[in-house]
Amino acid sequence: MSVAIVTDSSSRLPATLLDEHAILQVPLYLKTEDGVEYAEGVDDVPSDVISSMKVTTSGANLGDLKRAYAQAWEASEGDGVVAVHMSRRLSGTWSAARLAAEEMDGRVRVVDSRSVGISLGLTTMAAAQAAEAGGSRDAVYETAVRAAATAESMLCVQALDNLRRSGRISAASHLLGSALAIKPILHMSDGLLTLRERHRTSTKAIAKMLDAAVELAGDDAVTIGVQHCQNPELADAVLAQVTERVENVTSTIVVDLGAVLGIHVGPGAVGVTLGYGLAPLS
Repeated sequence: MSVAIVTDSSSRLPATLLDEHAILQVPLYLKTEDGVEYAEGVDDVPSDVISSMKVTTSGANLGDLKRAYAQAWEASEGDGVVAVHMSRRLSGTWSAARLAAEEMDGRVRVVDSRSVGISLGLTTMAAAQAAEAGGSRDAVYETAVRAAATAESMLCVQALDNLRRSGRISAASHLLGSALAIKPILHMSDGLLTLRERHRTSTKAIAKMLDAAVELAGDDAVTIGVQHCQNPELADAVLAQVTERVENVTSTIVVDLGAVLGIHVGPGAVGVTLGYGLAPLS
């Protein structure tokens, strides 16, 4: 067989890619103010929870991770498991994953993607492609680590309320200011969501994000991911603009951020991620 790959639902990989590449996914969770719990990617989550003031989120739990790793180990027929999860600095998922891996006696290696969203998804896909090419468990692990280290991810949000409530932005959050008109460009830096730039209008922020993506891509072959929170029309427009300006695009993917991530960034958010070293996504 080949090395088996596991990720969590914050990767935002569509079911078609998960199924095609036999990637196992463990859910993140959210709980409404009346105590109803939903497992992302398993349960149908009401679309209006993203705007709720009293919804809480939690990472993948230990039981789900243990079951996924055991299933992946069996599927690998002894070749091993590589688990690629969201940044340890954003969630307890990575810590739970390490505990689950310790019970597998060295059969599972856990990668801190240092990211979340489709950046995690592209790192997971890099691992899956390396596994399908016949790489050993350690070689697949190293491929994922390199992909995580080189990925670039930026996000424009439309409102600041969700960010302030979430606590998922770094200590530089005070730079966002108090004016409701501020439209920040955020990016992943050392595993944290941090402020890159701030602008007065969404149009200006998105234009600057696109300029940065084009500059970062340069002449390299890149996979472009666009992610959004309940804003598919804007996501399509962003993808069209960035692909028109980037010379060497290997493939593209557009995904919704889903409920768990959406609660933290708010409706209307849109972002661009660049992944390097991937074969075309199928």
